[in-house]
Amino acid sequence: MSYIAENIKAVEAKVAAAAQRSGRKREDILLLAVSKTQPVETIQQAVACGLTSLGENKVQEIMDKYEPMGEGVHWHLIGHLQTNKVKYIIDKVDMIHSVESLKLAEEIEKRAAAKDLVMDILVEVNMADEESKFGITPKNAEEFIREIAKKEHLRVRGLMTVAPFVENSEENREYFRQMKQLQVDINAKKIDNVVMDVLSMGMTGDYEVAIEEGATVVRVGTGIFGERDYSNRGK
Repeated sequence: MSYIAENIKAVEAKVAAAAQRSGRKREDILLLAVSKTQPVETIQQAVACGLTSLGENKVQEIMDKYEPMGEGVHWHLIGHLQTNKVKYIIDKVDMIHSVESLKLAEEIEKRAAAKDLVMDILVEVNMADEESKFGITPKNAEEFIREIAKKEHLRVRGLMTVAPFVENSEENREYFRQMKQLQVDINAKKIDNVVMDVLSMGMTGDYEVAIEEGATVVRVGTGIFGERDYSNRGK
C-alpha cells in the first residue's frame, strides 16, 4: 500500500469517528483532497483510492491539471479568486468556496450566464477576524447573501472559513461553532433562493473538531499527500 493510500485510510477513519461523534454518518461529510502543488501522478493515486473531489487554491493549477486528470473528478476552487480569472474555470469547477465580494459575485454571474450554467458558491467568512485572511465579517454575511442571492446564475450553497493556524485544534472549536450558528441563523431567515446545506471548514490540523461542530466539507492536503514541495514554485 502506498503512503498516500495509508494516509487516506487513516484520515477516513478519523472523519468517520468524528462524524459519529457529531451524530452523523460518514457519507454526510465530503473529504476534499487539496491537491495544490501536487503533480498529476500523485493526485491520481488519491483518486484511485476514491477521493474524486479535488480542491485547488490557484486557477492556474486547475488549468494545468484539468485535462490530464480527465473526467470523473470534481474540482473545487478553494483559494482567493481574482475576478479576471473567473472566466478560465467557470465551466471546470463544481463549486467556488471563496466568494467574499460583490465584485467577484457579479463576475461569476456574468461568466456563468455566458455559459448558460448555474454555479454553486460558498460565501467566505473571516470568522476569526484575521487581517491576513480574506472573507466578509459574520455580521455582514446576511446582507451580503441577500444581495448575491438575487443573481440567477449563482446558487448560494453555504459558508466557508479558513480558521487560524493553531497548534491545538481545540482553539478553533469556537470559530467552527459560530460558523454553524451563522448558517442556522441565516437559513432561518428563509431568504429567497437560499438553502444553505454546506459548511466548508477544517483542514489537516483541525478537521476532526470542525466535523464535530458541523462541517460538511473538510479540506485536507498535507494529511493525505504529506508536506508540500514548493521548490518548483515560480520556475
